[in-house]
Amino acid sequence: MTAPDDPSGKNGMPSWLPRALMLIAWTVIAFAVAGWLFLQLRDLLVLLLVSLFLALALEPAVNWLHSHRWPRGPATGAVMLGVVTLVAAFFSVLGSMLIGQVLEFIDQVPAMSRGLLNWVNVTFNTSFSPNTLLSEITDATGLADQYASSLAENAWGAGTTVLSLLFSGLTIALFTFYLTADGPRFRRTICSVLPPRTQSEVLRAWEIAISKTGGYIYSRALLALIATIAHYLALVVLDVHYAFALALWVGVLSQFIPTVGTYIGGAVPVLVALMQGAWPALWILAFVVVYQQFENYLLQPRITARTLDMHPAVAFGAVLAGAAILGVPGALLALPAGASLQAFLSIYIRRYRVAEHPLLGPGAPVGDVGDVGEEGVPPAVPADEPGGDAGGDRTEGDGRDAGRQGGSWGDWTGFGGLGRLLARLRAAGGAPLTRRGGSSGDQDPAPR
Repeated sequence: MTAPDDPSGKNGMPSWLPRALMLIAWTVIAFAVAGWLFLQLRDLLVLLLVSLFLALALEPAVNWLHSHRWPRGPATGAVMLGVVTLVAAFFSVLGSMLIGQVLEFIDQVPAMSRGLLNWVNVTFNTSFSPNTLLSEITDATGLADQYASSLAENAWGAGTTVLSLLFSGLTIALFTFYLTADGPRFRRTICSVLPPRTQSEVLRAWEIAISKTGGYIYSRALLALIATIAHYLALVVLDVHYAFALALWVGVLSQFIPTVGTYIGGAVPVLVALMQGAWPALWILAFVVVYQQFENYLLQPRITARTLDMHPAVAFGAVLAGAAILGVPGALLALPAGASLQAFLSIYIRRYRVAEHPLLGPGAPVGDVGDVGEEGVPPAVPADEPGGDAGGDRTEGDGRDAGRQGGSWGDWTGFGGLGRLLARLRAAGGAPLTRRGGSSGDQDPAPR
């Protein structure tokens, strides 16, 4: 009589163990293959990511042209052609400025060296010879010529690099064109394999990404245009050479390179003006500082309030993180990606009113002192009740409650005050305007 099989595995290996070991082995192999493929396709994935970013940035303009009876293909081609033309003009203008400035600087090196050496001899009572310094400069120029000749000998490597960059640029342009021109079809294909609830979430995330990325690019382009015009006028008034090229340099770098771009963009005009004298350089420096304050506190908040609401320190950290992950493409994609993620998460994050505390700094009170809820936070007034405000919670210190601040009908003059008064009259249903605890002559613009 043979012994029956032991499914529990007490007398040998459990029956499930071989299958588990096989599953673990295949899982490890799959992860290894996926990692190898990711490393091999990393450059292509970066190009696809850059193309997706450009497609999101171009889609608002393409949609606008499509709404004016342009087919999506020609509309995408027209927008991309305009962008390429602007980029080519930017680099051509900067290239001509750079070549001319370098040649002018090389011509002025001997005279600048003699002047600097004379100042050192007079100031520090030394006796350096100008001939020795010029010979050292000549030797340095000879080394530069040798380095340039060595670069010329490696023309094959330089040509290969140029061809690689050209191929990457054409690849990005091709992917960007198809992602933009066939955007609706591409999104429909993705949503066709997703459940209805997931489809709505994906489309919401896509809409936020288009809004934030396109708004970021167009608002920065508008700020760059304003900065270019302002700096061009200042450079022309001060008679600084290459005024248009320098103004374009300041406008582009100060807007599209976060934080440090402002200093890099402003330093170049100052250095160029310094070659013409100390006073032009000081005036340019003063104008750059004053304009940055005007832009940061007055201009930028009004233009970028709806496109990129991100703290400068957070934006700078996002740029550093993007550069550490993907290099230069990551630094360029960090801000719109961070703004899109912030906007998407804000839909699912519930925020609460904050109680007043000395650690929170000075601020307007969040409500009446006596109207405090269970958690010590004043409750919000509903917008559809008398005394409510559709634009947000009422506060004591915002100046809108003219009666409680001792104001009169004069505080409600102007279109904004008249609109709020009419809204409260409609909400109150025509109730008489009498101030709580006061006489009939001491009127309040809203019933309490």
